[in-house]
Amino acid sequence: MATPPDNRMIIAIGAGLAVVAAVVLALIFGAGREQPTEAPPASKGGLTVDLAEAQSLEPTRELRCFVNGQFVGMATLTDCAQRNGLATDALDVGFDASGSLTAAPTASLAPPPALPPTDLAEVVPPVVTDEPTTGQPAPQPAATGGFCQRYTGSEWRSVSNSMSLNACVQALYAGTCVRPGDAQYGRWNDLTLRLVPGRVEQSNDNSRFRTLVEQNRSCAIPEVG
Repeated sequence: MATPPDNRMIIAIGAGLAVVAAVVLALIFGAGREQPTEAPPASKGGLTVDLAEAQSLEPTRELRCFVNGQFVGMATLTDCAQRNGLATDALDVGFDASGSLTAAPTASLAPPPALPPTDLAEVVPPVVTDEPTTGQPAPQPAATGGFCQRYTGSEWRSVSNSMSLNACVQALYAGTCVRPGDAQYGRWNDLTLRLVPGRVEQSNDNSRFRTLVEQNRSCAIPEVG
């Protein structure tokens, strides 16, 4: 007759199998929780700068610098301003036609053109009208009227020979914006007009300009005067 198995032996074998199973499970889950020794991809990539405004430029970031309309090399915004003898916030910063970040004094990439002939009749022929039959003198243009001209290409072209300053500014620049560093020029009587980013300027000597009127972001210009 067979002897019944010892219950204590069965319990010991079962306990040993449970310990082995626990060790195997610990190794599996422990390996899954291991941290990678390699740095994450984001930490290895270069810093991407989202340039929303010139004020966000890092002090050490270099950009194309222009002085007197000439490219003088790469420089930080502060260095470029010093080369131009201006404060940092006096520079226009933006992307040029090649997509490169550029800094330049206002309109330095488009210096004033030579003035039109002093005899405006050479540019705009006088309007000839028949003498009135009533004997009354011919009506004269309003005192605020004047010659309005636009510089385009490489020459001055007439817009009107009797137009107010406001009408001239609107005819020249309303709805038009220019890129940083660029400018558009015009004339009203003896004033040189210049459209630069954010404003229209005026000059009595075709050299020193001052603000005439501000321009909003939609390129509209308020009434002048």
